[in-house]
Amino acid sequence: MSIRSVSLALALVACSPLVLSAKPVPGSAAPYPADARFETLAKKIIDGYLRLNPEAATQLGDHRFDARLSDLTAKGLATSRAWMKAQRAALLAIPEKGLSPGNQVDRAILLDQMDGGLFQLDDLKFWRSNPLAYNPGDAIYGLLSRDFAPLPERMKSVKARLLLIPGLLNAAKANLQNPPRIYTETAIQQFQGALGMVKGEVGDSAKQAGMADDLTPAQAQAAKALEDFIAWLKADLLPRSHGDFRIGKDAFRKELRYTLNSDLSMEDILRRAEVGLISTQAEMLVVAKPLFASYFPGRVESDPKVIIKAVLDKIAEKRPTNDTIVALATEDLKQATAFVRDHKIVSVPTEPVKIIVMPEYQRGVAVAYCEAPGPLEAHGSTFFAISPTPSDWKADRVESFFKEYNEAMVQDLTVHEAMPGHYLQLAHSNAFKAPTLVRGIFTSGLFAEGWAVYGEQTMARLGYGGPEVHMEQLKMRLRVILNAILDQKIHTQGMTEQQALDLMEHEGFQEEGEAVGKWRRACLSSTQLSTYFVGASEMDDIRAAAEAKAARAKVPFDELAFHDKLLSFGSPAPKYARRLMGL
Repeated sequence: MSIRSVSLALALVACSPLVLSAKPVPGSAAPYPADARFETLAKKIIDGYLRLNPEAATQLGDHRFDARLSDLTAKGLATSRAWMKAQRAALLAIPEKGLSPGNQVDRAILLDQMDGGLFQLDDLKFWRSNPLAYNPGDAIYGLLSRDFAPLPERMKSVKARLLLIPGLLNAAKANLQNPPRIYTETAIQQFQGALGMVKGEVGDSAKQAGMADDLTPAQAQAAKALEDFIAWLKADLLPRSHGDFRIGKDAFRKELRYTLNSDLSMEDILRRAEVGLISTQAEMLVVAKPLFASYFPGRVESDPKVIIKAVLDKIAEKRPTNDTIVALATEDLKQATAFVRDHKIVSVPTEPVKIIVMPEYQRGVAVAYCEAPGPLEAHGSTFFAISPTPSDWKADRVESFFKEYNEAMVQDLTVHEAMPGHYLQLAHSNAFKAPTLVRGIFTSGLFAEGWAVYGEQTMARLGYGGPEVHMEQLKMRLRVILNAILDQKIHTQGMTEQQALDLMEHEGFQEEGEAVGKWRRACLSSTQLSTYFVGASEMDDIRAAAEAKAARAKVPFDELAFHDKLLSFGSPAPKYARRLMGL
């Protein structure tokens, strides 16, 4: 339940022809004297960012740098650091009071990006501790998977990037020192996936383009470099991977600021989550009781958790397999789209979304993600990717996984990832028009994940999927709450794996396979797991404020108009969206 992200920024954005906002009218009065200066600087910053992050540029739809890879050598990192510091100083030199409201928001977003990037470089030192940062899989896959240009043209860029892979991996060997063991273990898995793609999909595409002979040397060179690197990971880096994946309270507090851009403190977040855990369990019991009576006629039970667990287990009897989950999600997407239209929840984009099996090199962190074409891409598809179980899982763990991702849960997951969740929100986001592309390039993960969770709640409230899907939505809500609790307690309070598993399984009713996967994800990331709960909480606050405003004005609350307006500002942090809505 995530969106694919780009380095230094937070999340991808989408491309759709919705027209929900407009640029200022040319020739109109300009009461904000610093706007022109800021807009010139913003365009310069975006261009510099894309040059320094060619993989991100490819994802976002700027193909000027498709033949390059990011420079993660010591020299390249120093160049990035100096650039971010210079842009930060230039932004601070422009007075906020001289900017229009929209440009004030965009200036704040750019400052957050510079500060967050410097934090990643200088405080967390990702280049030293995270081998996953050097995986070239996305750089190659982004050229193969999207038909933004004829295949032979894209394969020329693939060849150029293949030739750069040995240098990238040499930089990794020079930089990586003492990563957490779980980082290296996951890297071994994902680099094997990248190797499989270079040997398989690259070769297949080269043949299709009639360029097999031309690409074979570069393909062989990249494959050899990946094989050597995997062997180095196993024999050299893994034995000395003793770093602590827990980033600690001080770093967590700072990273939370850059990840969430929320006014809530980590203490406020934890307090809200613990209250939400109790209230959501109570709501689950209310929904579960009639189902329990229907499923188990004559059975008397007074323990709330036993009732809830029994109902969830019964719902989980209807579940897909690795072979059927994509087809199931495809049908669910059709039903969810019709429901959104029929209930006039929010304006629906017309571009298709493709449900795919998650590529092997991306597996091991999230179960599903939504990846949309970038705002600079003229054409492109949105992918809703679902990860099957890893090939080395035993039968009982596979069964546990699909008990968690049963038919009703897949319905709710499809709501989150696609309709009216990430796919729809990202399409609206890309329709946003402004003097600069700041909000198109640098989207707020808090807004995106908050909207997706809010979308689940809205669909369940209106009856989508009946009480069974409502139960799974509430279970997902528990997961969102526990994400925030786990995120903070693991990284700042030393929560152990067993404590985390007990919390997820006993308080969140999660299956063992899901709980084990979430522990791994929490170890591999920090603060991102909090975005779901905090984002949804802030979406709820924005809606409450809008409803109160309508009540004061004695006018009916228009849900469709509210949602379209909320999504019309791009994807800024919720606090900025609330400001722009006049709430």
